[in-house]
Amino acid sequence: MSDFLTHECGIAAVRLRKPLAYYYDRYGTNLWGLNKLFLLMEKQRNRGQDGTGIGCVKLDMPIGQPYVHRRRGVEQDALSEIFRKETKNFYKMSRKGQMNHKDPESVKKHFDFGGEILIGHLRYGTSGEFDVGCCHPYLRRSNWPTRTLMVMGNFNMTNAGELNEVLIDRGQHPVFGTDTQTVLEEIGYHLDEHHTDLYRRLRDEGVPGAEMPARISAALDVPKLVAESAAAWDGGYAICGVIGNGDMFVMRDPRGIRPCHMLVTDEVIAFSSERVPLMTVFEADASEVRAVDPGSMITIKSDGSMSDSAFAPPQKYTPCSFEKIYFSRGNDPQIYRERKAMGAALVPQIVKSIGGAFDKSIFSFIPNTAETAYYGLMDGLRLFRRQEVRSSILQASKDGTLTEDLVDDLILRNWPKGEKVAHKDIKMRTFISQEKGRDQLVSHVYDITYGVVKAGDFLVVLDDSIVRGTTLKQSILKILARTKPSKIVVCSTAPQIRYPDCYGIDMSELGKFIAFNAAVALQRRAGRQSLLDKIYDDCQQELKLPAHERRNRVQAVYADFTDDEISAEVSRMVYPEGIEWGGEVEVIFQTIDNLHASIKGPCGDWYFTGNYPTSGGYSMVNQAYLHWYEGVNGRSYALPL
Repeated sequence: MSDFLTHECGIAAVRLRKPLAYYYDRYGTNLWGLNKLFLLMEKQRNRGQDGTGIGCVKLDMPIGQPYVHRRRGVEQDALSEIFRKETKNFYKMSRKGQMNHKDPESVKKHFDFGGEILIGHLRYGTSGEFDVGCCHPYLRRSNWPTRTLMVMGNFNMTNAGELNEVLIDRGQHPVFGTDTQTVLEEIGYHLDEHHTDLYRRLRDEGVPGAEMPARISAALDVPKLVAESAAAWDGGYAICGVIGNGDMFVMRDPRGIRPCHMLVTDEVIAFSSERVPLMTVFEADASEVRAVDPGSMITIKSDGSMSDSAFAPPQKYTPCSFEKIYFSRGNDPQIYRERKAMGAALVPQIVKSIGGAFDKSIFSFIPNTAETAYYGLMDGLRLFRRQEVRSSILQASKDGTLTEDLVDDLILRNWPKGEKVAHKDIKMRTFISQEKGRDQLVSHVYDITYGVVKAGDFLVVLDDSIVRGTTLKQSILKILARTKPSKIVVCSTAPQIRYPDCYGIDMSELGKFIAFNAAVALQRRAGRQSLLDKIYDDCQQELKLPAHERRNRVQAVYADFTDDEISAEVSRMVYPEGIEWGGEVEVIFQTIDNLHASIKGPCGDWYFTGNYPTSGGYSMVNQAYLHWYEGVNGRSYALPL
């Protein structure tokens, strides 16, 4: 997308179902599991580039031997660096005689990531600082394996402040900063409680100390303790946790907001945020990979037994629509079809915008994530023209006016023409993403193909979403205008983004949304500042109500205007300044109805409609308006400090 948008995050997990010797005998390497983890993460690199972390738990390690390990990094290309260093260390230890890399038992004993459970995380931060301490997995250590806990996830809790208050009320001392820490401590608390209860019961039964770890491990009820931990969570999440004894769990929020997929074979149980990485890495058919059900927890005990249990009552299924629009890689067959459908759905609006003048229109996309939707747009335009041509030929044949010149004019000189006009500098984008002065640098992110667009042409460019409009105004439109088209039409496959997100996408500030700013400008132009003041008062009153009774008062900002009126104001606001060009700019947004028609099954649309799936969303949107009105920057659901 033209506006940089981050997302939290990507997860991968590999649980080997055979001893290491099996993989060495069959595949010739004791790094089979680690290699698979790397590939799963590499195939999801699109989901996080701020930081990377991996963890390992080894099963049945002798007393005194380390059994849990973790590496995290935030350096450039941290994913490759972590795995490069670990692989280098693997062979270095063997050369120095510290380990025999061909002996599975030696590898398991000496190499940190020679275990049966391997997890990995890719981070796009929506909170906290960009340092290694913010990278998953988070680790809670104990000298009891059954109290040691490692947690990672793709999630955001809207009520993290309230959850921290629960910890404080117990007498704990949480370290504020991220909701990951809150989740870790909550699960850790219930793990401690269950562990203590088991220990006391077994002790009172006279169980010898040497037998205690194995007995506690066998009796530990992971689904129960994690369900107790999650009872108060409000948010979207896919969370993976590993206990030091080798018990493992993966859970997905009750509304399925965040994605999570799994693959089970005789050799491995694997999880990832996206479906296709599992298919590619393990050469699996699509039918072998399934989504973890919303509100479901997959538990794998240390002995390898697996269970699937519900940890929360069923809720309305509202998976994040941005997974389809932008975040997930487009090589998933279903997402590929849906993105093409989103592009095709824009055809009627585009044809109207260019007045049907295909002969002087150039169609392109803003790289690279909109490319698949662009193919759908071009298919849709060609189908539209094919139907027009067919109708004209049939009519001309009926009237006796069909000639070669007419056919040439209908088809050859008036057919949709596609070109790659805009190019994005990926390295420049990565640099700018964490730069406070990004607005001064963003104009250099894009460049164009010169000589493709002729003066007087209509230039139609497809983007997958328009959030702030900053890059359009300061970079893309200025560059595109150099070719002197008579009109530039910018099309978004996503509807107008009107409301902030609080479930894992980095867009929580109302004042940064161009659709919101357009509606505010229209209200003020109409002399309705008093309405904006009233909405402020209404939001304050709404936040005094119990959470489950709150409504979205910000919807009133948009109520007086049609979608087309707001789009027209957006078009005016992004018009490039400081250049000599007299052309026209029009911004077109997908309709919400067409979005739903393009996506198979339910999809969450709160960014566009303001209808949130949880009470935390309504709390957050009202708070976001208060922050905007008061000129307060930052997340509207930030943790207390």
